[in-house]
Amino acid sequence: MLTDWEKMPSLKLGDFTLEIELGEPSEELKEVAKKELRESPELQKEAVAKLKELLKAETDLKVPLDNDAWLIRFLRPCKYYPESSLKLVKNYYSFKVKHKNVYHDLKPSREKNIFEQNILTVLPNRDQHGRRILIIELGKKWKHNKCSLDEVFKGCVLYVEAAMLEPTTQVAGAVVIFDMEGLTLQQTWQFTPPFAKRIVDWLQDAVPLRVKNIHIVNQPYLFNMVFSLFKPFLREKLKNRIIFHGTDRKTLHEYIAPQCLPSCYGGTLQIPRVTGPQWLALLVMCDKEYDGVERNPCRLDTYTKVSTPAQYFCENIQSIPKVSAPVP
Repeated sequence: MLTDWEKMPSLKLGDFTLEIELGEPSEELKEVAKKELRESPELQKEAVAKLKELLKAETDLKVPLDNDAWLIRFLRPCKYYPESSLKLVKNYYSFKVKHKNVYHDLKPSREKNIFEQNILTVLPNRDQHGRRILIIELGKKWKHNKCSLDEVFKGCVLYVEAAMLEPTTQVAGAVVIFDMEGLTLQQTWQFTPPFAKRIVDWLQDAVPLRVKNIHIVNQPYLFNMVFSLFKPFLREKLKNRIIFHGTDRKTLHEYIAPQCLPSCYGGTLQIPRVTGPQWLALLVMCDKEYDGVERNPCRLDTYTKVSTPAQYFCENIQSIPKVSAPVP
């Protein structure tokens, strides 16, 4: 956390409480962290200290060195290799600077439209592996003349930044379902090579989150035109994590158990689906946190101190070269 809350905001929805989960991972997931991320109390302490040392040497980069939880966000997806984590920190901020038109003052209260369109949501439950499930519907529900792809991307960034706060998600990761049912020719024209490159660069190099799989469902033949824009930018590791299902629910269930999915995906999930506006109501309560992490990370020519606790900006970060960080 970059802000000083005694308790994380939550939203009561009937018998269900929607919240960003800040508690420790379960014992089962701690074993996953040990096996897949090399995590142990000793290595964590050692890696945090080493990453602090490396970041201190980066005189043009100002980050919250006194915030161990923030540092661990970058260590976990890099399996506690401090040098790789340093690259990820650099890429994270460099991407923000490169796309400052997207990141400027980015917070939920300023992006109500994408949530109100209800084409972007996170299920209230996790999958059988403890992963968050993000659903993006860019077919018949997407009114492209009312909601641009830039807005969709901003919404994804807001969800991902919230997920990055959760220790359970840092360990287990997340999966994405792209529902392309009803995609039209007019909608395919909204996709461009620069947009495709931005998305792929973000996923492959600049997101401190373990994106385990991307599932494409209900895609018509037209979707091949869209995917052809993304394909040239995909490295092998991410390419292998993209699975095309069409309308075959059995193959989807090989990755996500039916009890974790709503009925529209052949699932048996009983918890009501949380709508975009409901997520917005929760995330708006967290605006102060986004002020700390989502605002353009620097003024490009100076290091600026601001009033929100632990809001750190970088100095001359445009000089930091982009480097390849491993896909978690």
